[in-house]
Amino acid sequence: MPLKIVRNDITKVKADAIVNSANSNPICGGGAEYHIYQAAGHTELLAAREKVGTLKVAEVAVTPAFALDAKYIIHTVGPKWNDGKSGESLALESCYRNALEKAKELGCESIAFPLISSGVFKFPKDSALKIALKAIGTFLQTNEMDVQLVVFDRKSFEVSEDLYSDIHAYIDDNYVQDKYDDVHDYVRQRWDENRNDSWGNLNRERECVKHDIEETMHPLCSAPRKIPTPKRLQDKLVADCIANLHDDAVYSCAESLDDILANPGETFCNKLFHLIHEKNLDDVDVYKKANLDRKHFSKIRSNVDYKPTKKTALALAIALHLNLDETADLIARAGFALSPSNTGDLIVKFFIEREKYDIWEINSMLFKFGQPSLGA
Repeated sequence: MPLKIVRNDITKVKADAIVNSANSNPICGGGAEYHIYQAAGHTELLAAREKVGTLKVAEVAVTPAFALDAKYIIHTVGPKWNDGKSGESLALESCYRNALEKAKELGCESIAFPLISSGVFKFPKDSALKIALKAIGTFLQTNEMDVQLVVFDRKSFEVSEDLYSDIHAYIDDNYVQDKYDDVHDYVRQRWDENRNDSWGNLNRERECVKHDIEETMHPLCSAPRKIPTPKRLQDKLVADCIANLHDDAVYSCAESLDDILANPGETFCNKLFHLIHEKNLDDVDVYKKANLDRKHFSKIRSNVDYKPTKKTALALAIALHLNLDETADLIARAGFALSPSNTGDLIVKFFIEREKYDIWEINSMLFKFGQPSLGA
């Protein structure tokens, strides 16, 4: 679990180190800091913090975690948002980097961060998130540690509004395509049932499927996008589906089942490592870009019949910068497919189509839409 975004109260998270977005003076501030003091034991933690004294922005200090389910609290002072031109971004990045280095020095295997400075210090959450993911991602490229980025409320978890809107539009568009696929499947069924009878009478068959198509497409009529009227859409759907079926419905029995089973394709693992070799990549680079840990990847490497989860298979496709066809081929070898009706799959497709392979950005958007993250 190298990096995972979770919705939780940071005082309820189990990790070797809990990061406190601290006040520069040895006092208990508001927001997440207040809750950390309350959960850890206000008197004990305040006394330990007073021994540390004043901290500068991005400076870190360590105290015991007291009643928290952790070994240490790493205190760091985040920058207050001014105008974005006063070095705030570099200072915030240093907060994450310094806290991670301190955790490494302490021998920690896991650490949990709040979204530093995004509360009372008014740092824009969109920018704070990008900086956090960049700093943590850079650290994980050369280090092994489980990192949790903890946000209290998904609704307050902000991402780029433009990107969020683009993905919403993409999901809407592909929802329409999904309905085309549903109707195509229905018409194929009708084809299979009637191809030996009177399928040639297209007008009669059009009437047979019209009612089903109307019911399938009806929910789209309220969508806030320009789409064809139900009647025009029905006509187009049936015409397109029937035309496509003339090409698709060619059945071949040339190969026997024994012939097919005697020549299976590459397993998921064989294909994966063939791609890694073909792209001249090394294992470490791949599993880190896939947001996987070394132990997990070692299991994949050591077992040719290893069956990954879908989120692991997709994470590896992202790490390898595969296009949609290549991604579909790789995950199919593990028994999966990209569904046109699954929000998480559509988000992954959105990024792949645009050749955006930053798994941290993909996971932040999956989190925003309430979908499981890739990799960890």
